Amino acid sequence: MDLVADNVILVGAILIFISILLSRVSSRFGIPTLLIFLVVGMIFGNDGLGLEFYNPGIAQFIGIIALSIILFSGGMETEFKEIKPILSQGIVLSTMGVLLTALITGFFIFWISGYTFTNIYLPFTASLLLASIMSSTDSASVFNILKTQKIKLKNNLRPTLELESGSNDPMAYMLTITLIQYITSEHLGVGSVIGLFFIQFIVGGIVGLVVGKLSVLLINKIKIPYPSLYPLLLLSILLFTYAITDIMNGNGYLAVYISGIIVGNNKIAFQKEITSFSDGLTMFAQLIMFLSLGLLVSPSDMLSVLPVGIIIAVFMILVARPLSVFISLAPFRKVTLRSKAFLSWVGLRGAVPIIFATYPVVASIEYSDQIFNIVFVVTLVSLIIQGMTITTVASKLKLDMPFDDKESDFKVEIPEELNVKLREIQLSKKTLDKGNTLELMDIPDKTLVMMIKRGMDFIVPNGQMELMEGDILLLIAEDEQDRIADYYSHIDDSHIGS
Repeated sequence: MDLVADNVILVGAILIFISILLSRVSSRFGIPTLLIFLVVGMIFGNDGLGLEFYNPGIAQFIGIIALSIILFSGGMETEFKEIKPILSQGIVLSTMGVLLTALITGFFIFWISGYTFTNIYLPFTASLLLASIMSSTDSASVFNILKTQKIKLKNNLRPTLELESGSNDPMAYMLTITLIQYITSEHLGVGSVIGLFFIQFIVGGIVGLVVGKLSVLLINKIKIPYPSLYPLLLLSILLFTYAITDIMNGNGYLAVYISGIIVGNNKIAFQKEITSFSDGLTMFAQLIMFLSLGLLVSPSDMLSVLPVGIIIAVFMILVARPLSVFISLAPFRKVTLRSKAFLSWVGLRGAVPIIFATYPVVASIEYSDQIFNIVFVVTLVSLIIQGMTITTVASKLKLDMPFDDKESDFKVEIPEELNVKLREIQLSKKTLDKGNTLELMDIPDKTLVMMIKRGMDFIVPNGQMELMEGDILLLIAEDEQDRIADYYSHIDDSHIGS
């Protein structure tokens, strides 16, 4: 191993270590963790401590791999039963909403282009390309904030944001690639552009659906002697999905997201191990992606476009995003005004626009350097203004709920393949009214008490054991219906936990 490789490994380890340490600080002050990763990259970059990394091609490659992992993982975490009630509005936001954001912002950029105070001179196609690059929202940043700030959302807003954020990146990608092809080709007409757009969408959807179903069959049928290889098998399928779709001129991001949804909503072998691996890999992908993009940018180059970048960012936050949300959701009368207002505010930009901004640079399109720097400024403004105020806005609109992060008293896990559910019941006077033993408590059918916690002691019970107020019971029941919760729902002062 040569000295250069040693230095790369050393610097990479230091960057990751510092970023992880600073992420603890960020959670205390409501700063998006991924913003910390981005800023660390900028500090260590060319204009900071002098680490030179200006290779848009490598940054784009890292971004493709990372974004594929993030979208696949996001698909796995998207549950059909949660998104079913909001499926239509989520899809409309991720398609029409993205298109409207791109068009509204594109016309605005073209309108302000050429004025002295903006310092940019972009033609209409370049303005529309810049807007398309920034037209999708960033799910990683949004849910990192919601999780660290410990809030839940009413009115099915969380699954709506999950579905929109997970599925709108492919739409922005298709707009970006199609416009680049239109700009770089002398003979490509509007009809051909529309045709390319639909080919990407159809091919991506079909490949994602087919590969997702085949993945479930393969993982459940193949016998691998080492369980730790199953997550790696899925990773290879994930990368194959993107690559084969791209070769077929389809949308690879759409394909991996759809295949992730299918895999995540089916029972597969070693599901818990695969999910744990996916969570860790996704966080690592986000960290590496934001660090590399931070290293790529030169803050000194952003100074010339800083005013126009701030203007565009404010316009997108206050005008383009709200308009696209309210127009897209106009047919959905059940979506409240407050919900629309919150969805409008959570139009958070993240790493995805910066990754997409490398495509014009690699394609050597005119104005590509300006486009890249403007996208970076808009992303920073969005992460700072919107990212640090999401929880405040949710609270002001009265859309937040307490976040229940209570850990289990028993720390018992069961394989997800089993059709059972664990519940914890804390006994109160009312729960003991019918008797103070398990025989007399009238436990629901097909439900067993596995263990009792009394103070710091754990007891394996029998039917004659005397129960006391404050005892915590660990129960196991079939998952066909939530027998335990239904049975005890009428008892106000008993604690029922999952």
